[in-house]
Amino acid sequence: MLAAAVTAERSPVRVELQDLIRAKPAGESIGLMTPRVRAFVSGGHLSPFRGRGVEYDESRPYQAGDDLRTMDWRVTARTGKPFTKVFREERNRPVIVWLDLRRSMHFATRGAYKSVLAADAAALIAWSAVGNGDQLGGLVFSEYEHHELRPRLGHRAALRLLQLIAGNPCWRPAGADAAGESDMEHSLLRLTRVARPGSMMFLLSDFRGFGADDEKHVRQLASHGDLYLIHVFDPVEAELPPPGRYRIRKDRRAFAIETSDPGGRARYRDRFAARVARLQALSRLPGVNVLDCATTDKPFDVLTKRFATK
Repeated sequence: MLAAAVTAERSPVRVELQDLIRAKPAGESIGLMTPRVRAFVSGGHLSPFRGRGVEYDESRPYQAGDDLRTMDWRVTARTGKPFTKVFREERNRPVIVWLDLRRSMHFATRGAYKSVLAADAAALIAWSAVGNGDQLGGLVFSEYEHHELRPRLGHRAALRLLQLIAGNPCWRPAGADAAGESDMEHSLLRLTRVARPGSMMFLLSDFRGFGADDEKHVRQLASHGDLYLIHVFDPVEAELPPPGRYRIRKDRRAFAIETSDPGGRARYRDRFAARVARLQALSRLPGVNVLDCATTDKPFDVLTKRFATK
């Protein structure tokens, strides 16, 4: 019922502000809680310790799965047994949404554009954060604009973020002037400067062009808090359609692709597999999670599969 409210009467190729506002009940029903509990949070829920901005509470014996960064080495050395620190956060947890709206995101062969699904997921996360009493911040970028919002409390924080998403020039008809190619690496670098210790961060993108420099920033972000990489993709990006000649329309342009060459099909498949493998390798870091969202999926279902509903 809630998921249906998010997607009813929606354009598959663009978003409107009212669409994102309409996601409020569905977003508030999602509890953005990590199951790896480490510290009590003043905002009324539990989350793991990440970095500074927390108050030491006590030390207890180490348990399987505890974050090694919270080890109490002094007590461990004194007792000869591993101990870990327990912290109480001094403020509400910041939730930060990093949203990629570059040209590659405005594509789908079925379902809705990747950009539409990512924007819907961002709205759900924003409303969930506000409903949990968390601070909400964001970073939205495309070839047209790059905007950052410092974490703030309350509904106004959510509305400011949604206005930035819906108002981005990327939704305009093709032909609007763009500032040029966007830089994912620069945007991730900016995120490392916006993110506060203890943050919960959501990166929504197709991660096209994700390279070594981008990975370096993601690793740095993982040391600040919990990181969720939401990989949005179209099924045809993973595997070309059956051999043949296909006509594709993108914005106002139309072109044809030939999918009969076995070598070309293999190289195409390998490029996507390499991108997925790079993301999956990051998911083995403490606090890093990868969620897949195909253009045929519903963001509400993807998020509730990972997080509980209230």
